[in-house]
Amino acid sequence: MLEDLKQIVCDANRDLVPSGLVTLTWGNISGIDREAGLIVIKPSGVAYERLQPDCMVVVDLDGRVVEGHLKPSSDTPSHVILYRAFAGIGGVIHTHSRHATMFAQARREIPCLGTTHADHFYGAVPLTRPLTEQEVREDYEANTGRVIVERFAHIDALAMPTVLVAGHAPFAWGPTVGKSLDNAIALEAVAEMAMGTWLLNDRVAPLENYVLEKHYHRKHGPAAYYGQKEE
Repeated sequence: MLEDLKQIVCDANRDLVPSGLVTLTWGNISGIDREAGLIVIKPSGVAYERLQPDCMVVVDLDGRVVEGHLKPSSDTPSHVILYRAFAGIGGVIHTHSRHATMFAQARREIPCLGTTHADHFYGAVPLTRPLTEQEVREDYEANTGRVIVERFAHIDALAMPTVLVAGHAPFAWGPTVGKSLDNAIALEAVAEMAMGTWLLNDRVAPLENYVLEKHYHRKHGPAAYYGQKEE
């Protein structure tokens, strides 16, 4: 199963480039084998076109490398914190996709302005607080994960599978590696749409809550009716 996960994580990282989510090597995806308690993650600084399954690095839930000949992503501690806090997730992605990162740098949430957003995210995409100087100095990457978890103290991490880290960039996750990538793609799309909408109408109000409820729940949850039933 771990070898299968290496292939899945490798393929997902390679898909970051055609998905338009990364520049240079600014992004990484990981996946977890919950039964084994092991995380597979991209190696640090390796170009996506060079990635192969045997390049992937395996770490445990304490962030210790248990397999692999390369250094894991520098963001590994953030991924580990998220896996430990959000039990339902199977994949985590961190990118610096341009429009979502602009919101993070502007320190603004992404409001739900229309049904495209509501189809995928249950409300405004949240923003973390800035890290303190001490948090940056002492344990930067792990504390990045911790401020995300702090922000989600009263938010369902599966209904809102993404976040903006203030002054930094977005993280996303999902029940699988593939779903985490889908969520990051959707995040970048709604961020671009929100910016464009504000250029056309800087006084636009958020989508009516009853429309948000309709659009989100027709695709998510026990009453969902969008798409085909799985056999």
